[in-house]
Amino acid sequence: MDVCFVSLGCDKNLIDSQEMLGMMAGTKYRLTDDDSKAKAAVVNTCCFIDDAKKESIGAILPLAERRKEGSLKALIVTGCLAQRYAEEILTEIPEVDAVIGTGASGHLIEALDEALSRKKNKKRIWMEDISAPREPGRRVLTDAAGYAYLRIAEGCDKHCTYCVIPSIRGEYRSVPMDKVLLEAQDLVRRGARELILIAQETTRYGTDLYGEKKLPELLKKLSWIVDLKWIRLLYCYPEEITDELILEMKNNPKVVHYIDMPIQHASDAILKKMGRRTSRKELEQTVRRLRRQIPDICIRTTLISGFPTESEEDHAALYDFVRHMKFDRLGVFAYSREEGTPAASLKPQVRAAVKRSRRDELMRLQQEIAFSAAGKQKGRVLTAIIEGRLAPEEAGMRLLAKGSGLAGTLEEHEYVYVARTYRDAPDVDGLLFIPSDAEYLTGDFVDVRITGVSGYDLIGEEV
Repeated sequence: MDVCFVSLGCDKNLIDSQEMLGMMAGTKYRLTDDDSKAKAAVVNTCCFIDDAKKESIGAILPLAERRKEGSLKALIVTGCLAQRYAEEILTEIPEVDAVIGTGASGHLIEALDEALSRKKNKKRIWMEDISAPREPGRRVLTDAAGYAYLRIAEGCDKHCTYCVIPSIRGEYRSVPMDKVLLEAQDLVRRGARELILIAQETTRYGTDLYGEKKLPELLKKLSWIVDLKWIRLLYCYPEEITDELILEMKNNPKVVHYIDMPIQHASDAILKKMGRRTSRKELEQTVRRLRRQIPDICIRTTLISGFPTESEEDHAALYDFVRHMKFDRLGVFAYSREEGTPAASLKPQVRAAVKRSRRDELMRLQQEIAFSAAGKQKGRVLTAIIEGRLAPEEAGMRLLAKGSGLAGTLEEHEYVYVARTYRDAPDVDGLLFIPSDAEYLTGDFVDVRITGVSGYDLIGEEV
């Protein structure tokens, strides 16, 4: 039976989706890219912020219409929205046959069988302990981009006042190191040349299992995998970044000089109300330590604008912090009021228009900083990983849309390759366009001299 699969949300959710697809191997269920041919559908949802909830519901409703008219025989909703709002989903969208919580994804095949059975009283809610130990499952890699995400832990114990993750994903629990290494070896055997380490928080890896932080040791052991070229770190909380970790990043040639370090704010008053465990001074010290030890490091961070009680002075402090820190990569989210979180009851709440205005002001500042940083890459020789290939006209259209005067030069070559440098994580950062007559495959590495800049993106030539 053909099944269509919709995966929404973060890279952690993507791994869940890939593991669920792996469960279908050897069963009567087959993945199809043609939704019109599917007889069953699975939607793996996100609900981290309000926009994610809307996107998830927007993905479910068209499939619910097909379920109602009969062309779809089963509709399953999994993931964070299912964990948090199971009863509400079944009440408001009765066409949904079953919901599967984040701890119960291993029951996907049972849930599909049940939904498609002729039983009168079918099981519709599948839930398990969200803090139970979780081991990696066989994954179906859904693209051939030369990289793969490697989850090293699940859940979170930080309990920031705006965040629902602990109630959806459970307590922090590391994946045992031997199992991480086995999965990493398998991913590399299947073509991954870059492994991107993820968790709700990667920097605390090992504290629950081994009584101490083991991320530096894990990085060292991962680097022994022969065909692995790059290791990238995401979700490193600033207060957990140790000198040992910085030195491992500095001295391990396979660990790229890139770190994703969410800080959320820089006003001490707001940081305290967020339940964060750093101050502005400590954040500045962490950034300085990183840049002193690794001068070419690319630092990415995320911020929240319009947190409850945020004053103009708090916003000005954050703006000043961004202006002085000059982060290479930065994203800003308008605060999303999530029911059941301590921040939801704080007063006063900031008006939506003010939240958006402050977000946009920060992003305009960051755009200036990022464009200036991109311009400084011109003339550098960087190693890049090939992700795909475009026709010159297609690449030119993207660059023309950004006002680049470099688009015309692409047509002198047969191909334009799309690549990433060490400074760019997939999906969230920029791209590198390489006009070339050579033949490259996805996952190949090539040395490139940067010749031009188009917004966040770069253009280069092979060395």
